[in-house]
Amino acid sequence: MSIYRIGIDVGGTNTDAVILDEELNVIAETKSPTTDDVSTGIYKALEAVIASSTIPPSEIKYAMLGTTHCTNAIVERKRLNSIGIIRLGAPATLAVKPLIGVPDDLRDILGKFVYIVRGGHEFDGREIMPLDEEELYNIANQLKDKVDSVAITSVFSPVSRDHEERAAAIMREVLGEDLPVSLSCEIGSVGLLERENATILNASVVNVAKTTIHGFVNALKEEGINARVFLGQNDGTLMSVEYALKYPILTVACGPTNSLRGASYLTGHSDAIVVDVGGTTTDVGVLVSSFPRESSLAVEIGGARTNFRMPDLVSVGLGGGTIIRIRDNGEFTIGPDSVGYQLTEKALVFGGDTLTATDVVVALGKADIGDPSKVQHLEHDVIVNVYKEMISMVEIAIDKMKTSADSVPVIVVGGGSILLPESLEGTSEVIQPNNHGVANAIGSAISQVSGQVERVFSLEELGREKTIELAKQMAISEAVTAGADKDTCEIVDIEDVPLAYLPGNATRVRVKAAGSLAQ
Repeated sequence: MSIYRIGIDVGGTNTDAVILDEELNVIAETKSPTTDDVSTGIYKALEAVIASSTIPPSEIKYAMLGTTHCTNAIVERKRLNSIGIIRLGAPATLAVKPLIGVPDDLRDILGKFVYIVRGGHEFDGREIMPLDEEELYNIANQLKDKVDSVAITSVFSPVSRDHEERAAAIMREVLGEDLPVSLSCEIGSVGLLERENATILNASVVNVAKTTIHGFVNALKEEGINARVFLGQNDGTLMSVEYALKYPILTVACGPTNSLRGASYLTGHSDAIVVDVGGTTTDVGVLVSSFPRESSLAVEIGGARTNFRMPDLVSVGLGGGTIIRIRDNGEFTIGPDSVGYQLTEKALVFGGDTLTATDVVVALGKADIGDPSKVQHLEHDVIVNVYKEMISMVEIAIDKMKTSADSVPVIVVGGGSILLPESLEGTSEVIQPNNHGVANAIGSAISQVSGQVERVFSLEELGREKTIELAKQMAISEAVTAGADKDTCEIVDIEDVPLAYLPGNATRVRVKAAGSLAQ
């Protein structure tokens, strides 16, 4: 009996689905408009891709989902958990309250139960103050029946996580073992405020993730599929359901990373720039050893400043559904708004009344979609100028992502890639692989499972070699916990930065391991 896998990726415009065989060949693919509630679009794509294949549903053993549910919840301020926010750091951190760098409207939703408790550590691992356990018990009793998750952040917990773990144990003792507790030492890197925000956001989307995952599992069962389910995370790898429920924030920005991984797989290129053109935006990212290059900057999610790992991307407001506005004098604007998943209703070539980027390429004869006669009235010279500006937007984004002036290979994927020509300024070649329109779903389906560790170690204890080896084993252990086969795990990225301002020959070590799905 063959073993197949299904990959689904939810975009702003389309929800894509593919079925791959054991050799990772594409057996079936489909695009379905993303729906307002997102879930309906997933179910429709699932039904369509199964219907278009002749594979018995019982032979599909793995199902991978790349979803925007958690991102949307934060951006739209909807369906967020009621959370308790606890910072362990008094009296050292009283000057700056939690939720700094978070927009007012989001702070109003999340900041109803905020506490700063005595505790935390210095940068060298010494206690600032002993942990105030009595106060934590009082807080836990105050939070009873008022919150459905808790975010705990301690000063320098990447150096010492003892206080966070003890605080979590107290919360669960009073509020129940099933209470989701997010610990900052497991989510963000060094830097209190951004790490705290990332932890708070993680706690806020636990219920959204739970609803999404259970809905996906039920949809699979309705189709007769009893598969192991994995979710895409934003470093281009997968995580198990249990891991995703604990760290749902890691699904943020998994769509573009799935496209990068899919582009690498479809072309065989491990190092290139990838341009993913959707219906709403064009995302430009960089492949390094077949994985997305990681951003070294603090990243904003829904306006909140965070510091957990995110792909290094430039997003441009240009996609197949981008609205073009032309004035009487020939001046024009491109986006940034889009008709999104309503492209087939609103674009001129489909009988609608809105001029979109898709209409522009059809009018210039660069694509054959819809009814070209409906865009014949457009003034040719103006449309040519609009198209030149569209291409320029993408070329500037590519230039921003390059680390040298040399020409580089560019892989173009996504349903909106018909917008782009066969050559672009600053590129050595433009590659558009087969199945490019569903590269994101393919990236979701072919991904490995990873684990990452980022901690500050004192090299005086073990020495550099043994410390690095310990970090590698911890990363492999994380990958196995997330669903990887231990025998296939290998280290895919390692970085150690000496911290000159810390005693004890301290070094920040970041190690990432990845492996194939455990059978």
